[in-house]
Parts: sequence; C-alpha cells; structure tokens
Amino acid sequence: MTSQTTTSETAETRIARSADLGSIAVMSWAREAPEGTVPFLLACPLGDGAKGPGAGSAAVAQMLDSLDLPRDGQLVDGASRPSMPVTLLVVPGGSAVLTMPYLNAQITPSEAWQDAVAERGYACLIFTTRPWTGEDTDDPEAVAAFANAEETLQSAAKVVLPVRSLRGH
Repeated sequence: MTSQTTTSETAETRIARSADLGSIAVMSWAREAPEGTVPFLLACPLGDGAKGPGAGSAAVAQMLDSLDLPRDGQLVDGASRPSMPVTLLVVPGGSAVLTMPYLNAQITPSEAWQDAVAERGYACLIFTTRPWTGEDTDDPEAVAAFANAEETLQSAAKVVLPVRSLRGH
C-alpha cells in the first residue's frame, strides 16, 4: 500500500475498555486507485490501557493471533473464510458496524466510502498493534499516513472484509 491522497472523511469509535487493551479507534477513509475508489478501515489501540501502550499493543496482538489473523503482511480474504468471526455490516443511510470478538464498533463513514463499499462489496481492514500516534483521528490525511507507514503495516493484520447488509436492503 502506498501513500495516496485520501478522498473521504474519517469516523472514530471507541470500545469498552479492558485493563490491558484500553480503547480501540476504528477510522474509515477511501482512496483513489487505478481501478476506482477503495474503502478502508483502520483499527488500532490508542495506547491508553491501564498498563500503557506496550500492554495495549500486546493485547491486540494476542487478540489477532486468537482470531488466526496473521500480522506478517499476508492479506486475508474474508470471503474465503466464512467462519471468520470478523464481520462488516453496512446499514443503508450511513453507518457501518465492525464486529469481532472483543470489538463492536459503529462508525459513520463518508458518502465516498459508502459509495465505494456499495460498488465493491468489501472494505479493506487494517488492524494494527501499533498505537495511534496522531492527535486528530478525524484528519483523513493523518489517518492515511499512519495506515501507510511501514511500522503500522508490519504490525497489522490485513483483511478484505465482505460487506453484509440488512436483509431487504
């Protein structure tokens, strides 16, 4: 993944705290690629757990390992793993819900992100053990720069998540 200009706004959700995990931020953005707009989700610890950023990173690593989501650069195709306990539900009208053990995050992504998800039928999840280093999780350029950083990618599970929607929509 190379750094490119972001094309949408971000949204953040924090989950309930556990002693080591702390808060998890989930941010969305979309970027232009030769084949069109690609929707992304970035999930990362905020480093605010009771035992500090290191413990939060270790807790995220343990969580990803328990879900059999490698952090070795390998891209996981969620469509080929129907029993994978990580899902993305997109609700018509503007919200999305990322659900997995230990995490249930609702976000309100931009219209560009929603359009890209509707066109592609998936979003790319980057779930890193690296704590968020920026100040503003609503700055799409900061989110993209963090997500594209080598340190972030080397410690991240990367999953192509098929989109689920409410029946009848």
